[in-house]
Amino acid sequence: MTATLLPSAPVTDARPAHRDRNVLRWLAAYTSSMLGDSIYYIALSWAAVQAGTPAQAGLVMSASALPRAVLMLGGGVIADRLGPRRVVIGSDAVRCAAVLAAAALLFLTSPGLWPLALLALVFGTVDAVFMPAVGALPARLTEKGQLARVQGMRGLAVRFSGVVGAPLGGLGVAVGGASAAFALAGLLIAVSVPLLLSVRLRDLPKDDAPGAAGTAWSDLRAGLHHIRRHRVLAPLMLAIALGDLGFVGPLNVGLTLLADRRGWGASGMGWVLAGFGVGAAAASLLLTVRGRLPRAGLVTGCACTAGAVAIGALAYAPTLVTAVGTALLVGLLAGLSGALCGALLQTQTDPAYLGRVTAVSSLVSLGLAPLSMPVAAAAIGAFGLGPVYVVSAVVCGLGGVVALLVPGLRRAELPR
Repeated sequence: MTATLLPSAPVTDARPAHRDRNVLRWLAAYTSSMLGDSIYYIALSWAAVQAGTPAQAGLVMSASALPRAVLMLGGGVIADRLGPRRVVIGSDAVRCAAVLAAAALLFLTSPGLWPLALLALVFGTVDAVFMPAVGALPARLTEKGQLARVQGMRGLAVRFSGVVGAPLGGLGVAVGGASAAFALAGLLIAVSVPLLLSVRLRDLPKDDAPGAAGTAWSDLRAGLHHIRRHRVLAPLMLAIALGDLGFVGPLNVGLTLLADRRGWGASGMGWVLAGFGVGAAAASLLLTVRGRLPRAGLVTGCACTAGAVAIGALAYAPTLVTAVGTALLVGLLAGLSGALCGALLQTQTDPAYLGRVTAVSSLVSLGLAPLSMPVAAAAIGAFGLGPVYVVSAVVCGLGGVVALLVPGLRRAELPR
């Protein structure tokens, strides 16, 4: 069933997505919500550090991971059953209320760590339904041939939010403490709600509309079966899993240790991350402008494989300038393969299953891949940076090999 807050309206405008006001309203809502998220994490980390020890602050920051991982697949079922816009609006409303409540509590008193941990748990629980719904929404906004461009626009919004949100959060903390930063985050998340209410949705094609509702378990099994029997989605999920498992460790905990051992300091690490961000943003911009790339499956495999080589080379960069240039290349290639994976997922999945398929993809990226970080840190301590980066690069490269060797994925194309 298709449940919306406003009547669905057919969208017949043939303009590209980046010139479609309906899509741009959605993009503005998504960007505002992501900015609020970025500021929220800055405020939460600052408040947790002020209220407890570094170890306790780390536990608070990680409190959202468990409910997000455990509930993500169920969140995909909810997104497909209730309709993605309704779920996104409800999720943003709950997140806004929770963050503003935390802002008021911190302004009035010093509550300690427990309210912050509860806030993190609420965010993780809501994220479990928010993320699948965000992935399912674009298919209801525009033509299938525009979904790759929308994926590029979404990537640009994520990069913009990361670049702008961190200094905004820091400014909020500097001006009014964590309570002011939480209030700013809540207001930005709130802006997304009226924008989403104004977005018009497309009716699903009759062949893609969900059938009679069964149990939640049967819906979940149907979504998993849809992935397993699909000639593109099944290998695509494996490629995404391998790519993320090999990527997360070196570009998170590994980069911190690399900057420390090379003597580049926090500022040097910031420059390397900036290089990666610029490269990833360039990849998203390319997809936004072009709308599609021919032979998308083949390009995905080549970009993932080449990006893996660049990841392995990063550990052997002799100077900071070389590391920044290598990180830019990693960002460009990994960003391109990631954007194309997202575009293929959007265009190859029947819209009725997009919430559940996005949930599986998000679970792999946000639930399983982060588990590699403590393993990577321990391995670096035992074997050194170089070997661990090389092994990570091999794992990441296997994702590209899957894309190149499986005919269904290698030959996959984005619609015109």
